[in-house]
Amino acid sequence: MSEIINIKNLDIKGLNELCSKLRKRIIQVVSHNGGHLSSNMGAVELIVAMHYVFDAQNDPFIFDVSHQSYAHKLLTGRWDEFESLRKFGGISGFTKPKESKFDYFIAGHSSTSISLAVGAAKAIKLKGENRIPVALIGDGSMSAGMVYEALNELGDRKYPCVIILNDNEMSISKPIGAISKYLSHIMAGEAYQKFKSGVEKLLTYMPDSAAYMARRAEESIRLITPGILFEELGLEYIGPVDGHDISELISTFTTAKSMKKPVIVHAQTIKGKGYEKAEGYYANWHGVGPFDIQSGESIKKNSDKKSATEIFSENLQILAAEHKDIVGVTAAMPTGTGMEALIEKYPHRFWDVAIAEQHAVSSMAAMAKEGFKPFVVVYSTFLQRAFDQILHDGAILNLNMTFAMDRAGIVGEDGETHQGVFDIAYLNLIPNLTLFAPRSQTNFMKVMEFAYKFKGISAFRYPRGAFIYEENEAKDLCYAKGEWLVKSQSDRAFIGYGNGVGKANLLIQKGLDANLVDLVFAKPLDSELLLELANKCKKWYIFSDSAKKGGIGEILAGFLQEHKILDVSITSFEYDDSFITHGETKLVEASLGLSLEDLEQKISKDN
Repeated sequence: MSEIINIKNLDIKGLNELCSKLRKRIIQVVSHNGGHLSSNMGAVELIVAMHYVFDAQNDPFIFDVSHQSYAHKLLTGRWDEFESLRKFGGISGFTKPKESKFDYFIAGHSSTSISLAVGAAKAIKLKGENRIPVALIGDGSMSAGMVYEALNELGDRKYPCVIILNDNEMSISKPIGAISKYLSHIMAGEAYQKFKSGVEKLLTYMPDSAAYMARRAEESIRLITPGILFEELGLEYIGPVDGHDISELISTFTTAKSMKKPVIVHAQTIKGKGYEKAEGYYANWHGVGPFDIQSGESIKKNSDKKSATEIFSENLQILAAEHKDIVGVTAAMPTGTGMEALIEKYPHRFWDVAIAEQHAVSSMAAMAKEGFKPFVVVYSTFLQRAFDQILHDGAILNLNMTFAMDRAGIVGEDGETHQGVFDIAYLNLIPNLTLFAPRSQTNFMKVMEFAYKFKGISAFRYPRGAFIYEENEAKDLCYAKGEWLVKSQSDRAFIGYGNGVGKANLLIQKGLDANLVDLVFAKPLDSELLLELANKCKKWYIFSDSAKKGGIGEILAGFLQEHKILDVSITSFEYDDSFITHGETKLVEASLGLSLEDLEQKISKDN
């Protein structure tokens, strides 16, 4: 590991120079490796000031989502290692305690930081320690309900805690002219906080009438400042402050730390600060692949195939134009899921509800109840956050709605928190839910047409990149029916689900003799096809980009057990019972023993 950068003795000039150095390092590495750019560029001064005022050795530094933590990594002994950012075997793009003691908690999903800070504050109080949790959260994460659950308790219990609200889109508040800016400057100072504390003590001794007038005067001031929401929740509020002014941040954080209360520090920043092409709200600069620093142009890998996301978006636009009852929702991922085009074209039928997966599902359940056909479009990993809403609000009533799960399978460089490998397991156990998956670009439209016509709750999954399997024509889907794609005299059956069909087919193209079956439906299963297959083939090999536990292999093993079929063996090439690291997908698969070469070798030996 590199040396930890000690910034405590630097003056303001030195701190500003350090911020410039950090930004150059971030741009240099992200332009080669890809990663989260604009969020990290905008948070540099905030993180430097955090390290200057607080004790990173002892105070829990909690980063919400943690996609803005690159400066923190660089300051805490990972300067040289930063070259390996998001690479297989390298450092993570998110905070990760296994990587460094300075990373207090793992993160990757949003809106957990304040809950974690409350828990840490409780533990600190019970242990009688002189430490203070510091949470850095973006304004986008404030759209999730979990934040307010945590703030509700924090405002009641008053645990010492500093929450830095990084407002880079001004979605929470705008300063109201010069008066508000002046008041905010005053409110950020130690003198104002002492004055306010003194007034509160004085009010306890004043006659009721005088106290009433004083409180009304104070409330009048608060009404023209952005902090009224937090103040009403029982939290102290300071801001807005300039999130790129190191001197002001240090002064403000020092005041907040000394208050020994829960404090919200509202800092306004510019996303992408320091790299002009990324400055401002540009979704395409949030998470980027490799790019040329001078031109800003992305360096794309050679591929003439459309991604599954692009195909989904195009197909849904066709269906939505034909069927006026189709509506849709995504949760803060309009660009990533391909929903942006639909929201622009049909703003009254398609919505981005921000980081609120639970609300997305429940609101669409009501629309299904009202006769519409909702498509809930969410990454597989994020749909986990709405499990209860799927079960409680959708499945019990068997409402006519469908879940389109993008990023199913290994997603590469984002790692453990983002791998979309659990959806089959956590959805299969829910009664009424029908599960299926497309195998190819051509087949995808058939899947979506089926999803629209199907009456009841359903879900389909598709990969981050392009489909592997190619076909010119595809049949219409029939409920609970699979397809026997390649017939052979072999007693081996390759059973694929979704993009796994393509991987199995590649092995046949490499010379392995086997029957190829597309399961199509993981629930309900095609009993007729499977019984026929069990009669002919005694060795089943399962190909699905999903976890083994609760995955396709276990589902089929249960089928064989239920039908008392004892002479069929199952070998599953799904993912073992562990969290999957980050890195280029091919390298990750190879590390799991699931490269095409590995699979070919394993199957060839199994005679």
